[in-house]
Amino acid sequence: YRTLPLPAALWGGVEQTWNITAETIGGLAEMIAGQRGTEDLGGPLRIAQLSGQVAELGLGSLITFIAILSVNLGLINLFPIPVLDGGHLLFYLAEAIRGRPIPPRAQEYGFRAGLALLAGLFIFATWNDLTHIGLFRWVAGLIG
Repeated sequence: YRTLPLPAALWGGVEQTWNITAETIGGLAEMIAGQRGTEDLGGPLRIAQLSGQVAELGLGSLITFIAILSVNLGLINLFPIPVLDGGHLLFYLAEAIRGRPIPPRAQEYGFRAGLALLAGLFIFATWNDLTHIGLFRWVAGLIG
């Protein structure tokens, strides 16, 4: 890490945020296209594990890790899934195009589908986390 004048530091922050965003979108696109496995998808357990590992590297590394998590969380929040802010923006866009609001029942179904999608993603990420830490191998070792 190096000391920079304020304008250079601000610009560096913008560049880093852009790079993290581009890498995240690229990684997700690769997963969707099947070019990258989903084992890299981590949830709360993996984040906790990585946080501990990064904290051992020092305060600067921990702050960088927190910044990366923050950018990723903000980006995910903009996905066009009705429960998230991006979903609300999608409804606003549909309202602007149609000239009238989306019917409440349609919004409710959208929110339910979005919540189901997020719940499924959370369960999948937690499954990946448990696999990554070896829980299933450990249980299999106990049984057989």
